[in-house]
Amino acid sequence: MTSLDKPTPDTDQPRRTDQPDADAKAVTEAALFEAFGGVRGMVETVLPGLLFVTIFTVNKDLKASAIAALALSLVLVVVRLIRKDTVKHAFSGVFGVAFGVVFAMMTGNAKDFYLPGMIYTLGLALAYLVTTLAGVPLIGLILGPVFKENLSWRTRNPGRKKAYAKASYAWGLILLAKCAVLFPLYWWADTTQLGWVLVALKIPPFLLAVYLTWVFLAKAPPPIDVFAEMEAEEEAEKARKDAQKARAAEARNYEV
Repeated sequence: MTSLDKPTPDTDQPRRTDQPDADAKAVTEAALFEAFGGVRGMVETVLPGLLFVTIFTVNKDLKASAIAALALSLVLVVVRLIRKDTVKHAFSGVFGVAFGVVFAMMTGNAKDFYLPGMIYTLGLALAYLVTTLAGVPLIGLILGPVFKENLSWRTRNPGRKKAYAKASYAWGLILLAKCAVLFPLYWWADTTQLGWVLVALKIPPFLLAVYLTWVFLAKAPPPIDVFAEMEAEEEAEKARKDAQKARAAEARNYEV
């Protein structure tokens, strides 16, 4: 157990603030956009795959389609670097596209461009479900630092832990449903059919999962700002030391 999730005497009554519900919902919405990349992040995840399937639909050229998709991913990263924006989502997109290109070029099967992403989606779905069953829902691990609560929700905020569990189950089941559509298509459909379905399923399931997460967290108790707590403890400790020094100085002056 870390100092950030250490129980306190008010374990059954998590700290609440006087923040209005509307403000709490706005904070939750902003945190979700920050964690998952917002509209721009969603667009950047779609564009490389869309370009790949578009070019392949037109000329059936695996090499040209793969190079174009990878080049576009790199351009998106460069644009973010120039604008000094957050690049983690763009970089994850580059790695995903790069793995897809490697798979497809190695096997000569254009459908394998999508296989790494599909496997990743399946693994992520299982991770959401398994971590929730283990009592440490993945969505809480992802969003805890964003809300400045770290792991305090595990023992100090049971209502928030329950919300994270619901959200993680939602993510896991939604992603499993997506895999249930894509993997049969990988075996039975051709590359263009798989590609267009995959592009169509990029954003809607994601938006549904984010919306459900927002609903669950908006109704949950507010997060405990452990960073503010640590700062307050440091200030209190500093004040105690200053007081001790002052008393010691007074004692020395009295002796003199």
